[in-house]
Amino acid sequence: MKIDLSGKLAVISGSSTGIGLAIAEGLAKAGASVTITGRKENQLFEAVELIQSSAPQVEVKSVTADLATLEGVEILTQSTPETDILINNLGIYDFKSFGEYTDEEWEKYFQVNIMTGVRLTRYYLPKMLEKNWGRIVFISSESALKVPPDMIPYAMTKTAQLTIARGLAESVAGTGITVNSVMPGPTRSQGLIERFQKRAEQEGKTLEEIEREFMAKERPDSLIKRLLNPEEIASLVTYLCSEQSSGTTGAPLRVEGGLINTIA
Repeated sequence: MKIDLSGKLAVISGSSTGIGLAIAEGLAKAGASVTITGRKENQLFEAVELIQSSAPQVEVKSVTADLATLEGVEILTQSTPETDILINNLGIYDFKSFGEYTDEEWEKYFQVNIMTGVRLTRYYLPKMLEKNWGRIVFISSESALKVPPDMIPYAMTKTAQLTIARGLAESVAGTGITVNSVMPGPTRSQGLIERFQKRAEQEGKTLEEIEREFMAKERPDSLIKRLLNPEEIASLVTYLCSEQSSGTTGAPLRVEGGLINTIA
């Protein structure tokens, strides 16, 4: 199967590193022009160079903005007024007990992980409807269904994304637009690796030892027994953005290494 996204434009929120960057690179390799976003110009510059080196035939644009704010969304939408593909990837997480999360932190999770996707979809969806073609993907998490006790606010937002994606898919039934959500498992992203490195230094262990301990103690149900690579999530997302995926919509799709041990 050859996925060809030539002539398509993709907007990926939170895409200067990690899963978002891998998705942007995957879409670009398939021929889509991409707009990546983030708050740090230096990271965006490096990300553009990386994508351009692997997909020199496509246009790669970066927009520096805080998409958790109305002002940031306006900066992006003015710079890129329409898109064929929207990847709602931006998200934050932490590991703390329930009682440690403040009201302000709960509100921040809501604004960053939920409202960013809501606002971007609200803006871009009408333009997709005019063309009768579009792909919207929410990057959720296995935590949406298998809630870690030290990530409850994060998990709450990821469950909400499943609901939003399904409702949106219902709202565009019978059109050329699909809306899906993807549930990655623990992934070898920059943020998680930095946490592991800090812990390795504190405990006098190697990064590999910390990763094995995390999977054994915190995610023992994993069938692959390792962290996922961002590219493994990007492969599924690239397919969902293709013409070949036109029969898949309203679905929460798993790429979590078998952590969720239920059939449905």
